[in-house]
Amino acid sequence: MSARDRILARLRGNQPAQADALPDLAAHYTPRARGEAKAARLARFRTGIEGFHAEVHVSREADWPALLARLCADKQVGTLMYGANTPAGQRLTGAGCGATTLRPWAGQVEDIKADLFHRVDAGFTQARGAIAETGSLILWSSAEEPRTLSLVPPIHFALLDAATIHPTFYDALVSENWAAGLPTNALLISGPSKTADIQQTLAYGAHGPKELVVIVINAEGDAA
Repeated sequence: MSARDRILARLRGNQPAQADALPDLAAHYTPRARGEAKAARLARFRTGIEGFHAEVHVSREADWPALLARLCADKQVGTLMYGANTPAGQRLTGAGCGATTLRPWAGQVEDIKADLFHRVDAGFTQARGAIAETGSLILWSSAEEPRTLSLVPPIHFALLDAATIHPTFYDALVSENWAAGLPTNALLISGPSKTADIQQTLAYGAHGPKELVVIVINAEGDAA
């Protein structure tokens, strides 16, 4: 008998007669539900993500392209790359971005790598939602809006609908039925990129965006 066979035989010999029951997550989270209105979820999300050095700006749905243009001007963004075939991208194409040049994502990453890493000043994406408990954005990448847009340019602008802020990660999984299908890549983003050396000295922007700017829309009202 080979070493591999001996190891497998030992594992099979220790295999339990039946698998342990799956934990009841609903029983764990339901008693902890806060029953928060939208404004409270937004406040918790904002406190969390701003604590990790992100910027948050609240705008009316009709005004966010103009706000984005002003922020780009303030930050001297020359070129903004975005997904032109998304709902927000189509809106941005029609509205323009002031003096900032809008560059639609097109082609394969290998074709535009040099520009993406050296000539694009900022990336713009939509957020699928957010998590109030951890101050995290939820991004689902797609062919129209690949994850590279949020991971490579020095500044990442994200558009977030306040109605999609969930109390916890579990609430996001359940209410959006993630079990029915996930993208190839899902991102949870809680601030600009950061790293720490062996002495735990924290540095921001070492391996990705130096700035994360969140524009929140539909924050009006207090619906649950």
